[in-house]
Amino acid sequence: MASRKVHASAVRSLGRSQRPRIIQSWSRVPAPIARHYSREAQSAHQAWKRPSTAILAAAATLAVVYSASQLHEAQAEVPTSDSPELLIEKSKKKKGASKEEIRDLISSQHLQVKKSWENPGVYAWGSNTGKVVAPDSNEAYIKTPRRIPYFDDVLLRDLKLDRNFGAAVLENGDLVQWGKAYSEDSAQPTVTLKGKNLKSIVISRDRIIGLGKNGTVYSVPVSKADQESGKKLSESSWIPFWESTSDIAYRKLTPKGLGTREKVTAISGGLEHVLLLTNSGRVFSAASGTEDFPSRGQLGVPGVTWLTRPEGPFDMCHELTTLKGFEIQKMASGDTHSLVLDKEGRVFAFGDNSSGQLGLQYNPESPYVDTPSLLPITKYYQGTNQVPKVTSISAGGQNSFLSIDATRVVGPSEDPSEVRTLGRVTSDMWSCGTGIRGTLGNGRWTHVQDGLTKIPSLSGLFEYDEKNKAVVPIRMAQISVGSTHVSAVMDNVTYLDASEKSSENDTNWGADVLWWGGNEFYQLGTGKRNNVPNPMYIRPLDTAAEIEAGRKEEHRFHLTPKHAVKVKGRKVQMEQRVECGRNVTAVYSAV
Repeated sequence: MASRKVHASAVRSLGRSQRPRIIQSWSRVPAPIARHYSREAQSAHQAWKRPSTAILAAAATLAVVYSASQLHEAQAEVPTSDSPELLIEKSKKKKGASKEEIRDLISSQHLQVKKSWENPGVYAWGSNTGKVVAPDSNEAYIKTPRRIPYFDDVLLRDLKLDRNFGAAVLENGDLVQWGKAYSEDSAQPTVTLKGKNLKSIVISRDRIIGLGKNGTVYSVPVSKADQESGKKLSESSWIPFWESTSDIAYRKLTPKGLGTREKVTAISGGLEHVLLLTNSGRVFSAASGTEDFPSRGQLGVPGVTWLTRPEGPFDMCHELTTLKGFEIQKMASGDTHSLVLDKEGRVFAFGDNSSGQLGLQYNPESPYVDTPSLLPITKYYQGTNQVPKVTSISAGGQNSFLSIDATRVVGPSEDPSEVRTLGRVTSDMWSCGTGIRGTLGNGRWTHVQDGLTKIPSLSGLFEYDEKNKAVVPIRMAQISVGSTHVSAVMDNVTYLDASEKSSENDTNWGADVLWWGGNEFYQLGTGKRNNVPNPMYIRPLDTAAEIEAGRKEEHRFHLTPKHAVKVKGRKVQMEQRVECGRNVTAVYSAV
């Protein structure tokens, strides 16, 4: 396929932030990404416009364009009658406007980044029957993003949402809870577990598991009544030889046999189980519910049930001894299953496989796998002359997602000197599990997907990195998986260095975010209720700011990556993150 050619002067007329960077060949850009970029090339007024890719055709003079078989060097020439028509957006600048006002006018993405820095907080939407996404409202559904006033100008370390309760870790490490499952009488978020310096949390059906920065793991009941009536532990004080009693009831999950400097560094959990990862790469599992003991193999320990468990607390920690010798680096958990990833890119899965969520063949006579089992990743790349390596894993509900880097190698009958793409890395996204609500993201409605299926919209994407002057694969920076819906944050090139010293055309932009899956509770944020089987964009969170800027056309939401900004006079490293929960969704300002 020949590269597209445009007039060189047209490229020179573009400002830095308006220059295109996504440069896949038209024949390989998957939907809906392809539709989005091709529309931008046709008109700068189309929906979900990104300043840096406003005129995609101009990429031919700036970069090497990737095609299915080889790289073609672009050439500039005077347009002919066969050349694609280049449409330039009319200037939106106003006389007398300041440099920053002009940036807000010409770029929705710049305005979104600016507002995220000026007004940190939490936007939430979806089911509100538990008064989680809108504590002050009696509405059953919140159809589009809405701020939770309690978190205005508040930075969080972590946030987890269920339909009936919410939990967040404040910047100082304290735990905040709200929702009907916490208290029917108290609608506002309330600080519960204090002074533990939590860095992250996961939630089960009725408990919150928190990980302290020192490696201590706490199990806290969701219910306020249980916190007040349960056994309260003795706690040491900063005063020598002085002990006090904890304010609320909680338990500690402590793995046995840790090394001298070994500690828990990460946690992951489902409805009834939690996994603990240590800095030595060892994995432990424990029951995380109050009423239900894990019974679908999700502990990863063969034969362990309520009746056969060892003597001791019901939520004692079990080491996954079958993983010894594999240095585990990442974990991901759905409702009743889990995945772990080692440093070599190998994935092991265990737990419930009734929807194929383990990526293993479904066996109706044995729907659960209680031993971590290796996923056969290489079979999906047979005959492609590519070597795959899993780089990240995500899970939620009855689904699993894997990011895979596939490196081009020499085939059996190929001459290395003739393979121009040797060593090129392609990033692909794969999914498995239930897809009846579109959660697989592959455009199909499938009850059971017991093998990996590729997500075309998020696979094989490339862009031109102006800073490094190279074509790079676009990976996924984060996949947040709820019970039936998913959000993917793309690890595309971002720009946050616009300043008073730079041109008024120099605008900031963040990361693309796509959404798909179940939408019966308006959890996708589209304002509609239909399920979506393909990744799509949503509107900016702060639509009022868009209207105030005089923007009539629609643009898409961009997520602001980590950057040093001033919040209330102090400098912090802040970013936006997405949390997909059980029929609810949130975007929050994180440290």
